[in-house]
Amino acid sequence: MHSRIGYVHVSNGGGGMAVDGSTGRVAGRVTGRRLRTRANLLRAAFAVFAAKGFGHVAIEEICEAAGYSRGAFYSNFATLDELFFALYAERAELIAEQVSEALAGGGPDLDVPDAVDRVTEVLLLDRDWLLVKTDFLVRAARHPEVSRTLLEHRARLRRALADHLGRARGRTELPAVLGTADGAAHAVVAVYDGVTTQLLLDGDVEHARAWLGQLLTALLTDGSAEPAAHRRG
Repeated sequence: MHSRIGYVHVSNGGGGMAVDGSTGRVAGRVTGRRLRTRANLLRAAFAVFAAKGFGHVAIEEICEAAGYSRGAFYSNFATLDELFFALYAERAELIAEQVSEALAGGGPDLDVPDAVDRVTEVLLLDRDWLLVKTDFLVRAARHPEVSRTLLEHRARLRRALADHLGRARGRTELPAVLGTADGAAHAVVAVYDGVTTQLLLDGDVEHARAWLGQLLTALLTDGSAEPAAHRRG
């Protein structure tokens, strides 16, 4: 099993260098063309993984879907596992940014009901992504190294949520049963996991958004506030 390596693109004029985010070592020159090839491979892999499942996909299928050779694949990824990690990190980062931006929109003091409305309106609830994510969860359950990668991501997401929820004390006191803002962040992630599991099964995105808003509002307030879907009638 290969662990995910985080690369940072550093511009140096016509191209750039891929720098290992954990060690700072230069991994090689990265041109604009190579970055586009990598993005296209990730896009094709996402579609193929969602349709067939990670364990049923060969490198050749991704290359065919993207319109590239095996050489193009191996110039960007050492293994299928590495591509999978990159894809997961890309989508997970998108969700983390959506949540952070929605929570940051409330100013220095967080109004929890309003923040819940903003999060549920913009949060990515995509069934194809959930299928890919579920493959990752199953793989993590069977491989400790993958599990560590996933746990690290979830911990980063919870820390970001806890930071924003900590500002809620300016307007809305978090329920005592949740303890600290960190405890509330754990609960929020658990609610999201539950709602998206149901969405994976029934495919009802509209209901998932409404249900997520109701659960988060009830969880993070005393229950007196109503989510946006209810207030709009």
